[in-house]
Amino acid sequence: MTDNAEPRPNRAPRRDAQLRRDALIDAAATCFAGQGYGVPLETVAAAAGVGRATLYRNFDDREALALAIFSREVDRLAAMLDPDAPIMDTIATMVRAGTGAFSLFARISAELHLDDANRAAFQALGVRMEAILAPALHAAQRRGEVRADATPRDLVIALRMAGSLVLPVMSDDEVGVQIETGLRLLFTGLRPR
Repeated sequence: MTDNAEPRPNRAPRRDAQLRRDALIDAAATCFAGQGYGVPLETVAAAAGVGRATLYRNFDDREALALAIFSREVDRLAAMLDPDAPIMDTIATMVRAGTGAFSLFARISAELHLDDANRAAFQALGVRMEAILAPALHAAQRRGEVRADATPRDLVIALRMAGSLVLPVMSDDEVGVQIETGLRLLFTGLRPR
């Protein structure tokens, strides 16, 4: 007997399943930031209001959960990117918007234990971020704001460097000063000579 069933098309997850997944990502970001990367995953599941089985149905391990947090942040930053804005304004806006993610990444990066698949996924996030920043870089190069030999990877590094200057305990004014100072120093090296 042969199976004549056609393969099911890829469908978006059901709304309730997507809400649970989003709740897990939110809870993981909060738990990792507050209790460290080693927080028990049962604590993350409880904070999301789901059981452990639901967590593992959505994420194989804590590294996959961290990847989901950062992937969502990349999506959020991509949505706010304006390639026509001055490049320093673009980076400053992204740093302000990504302060929590930069802080979280700094906190857990030393504890990440990546297998080959997760390492490849994190590298793909970096490549995706480069692709997102490429139009802004090219526009800045056309405007003469950035050297012709600067690469999207240079902008990702500049973004990470500027992001590391901002601490969650800083006031908005302190954040502004830190970003402005850091970007002035960074972009001095990226400007045409």
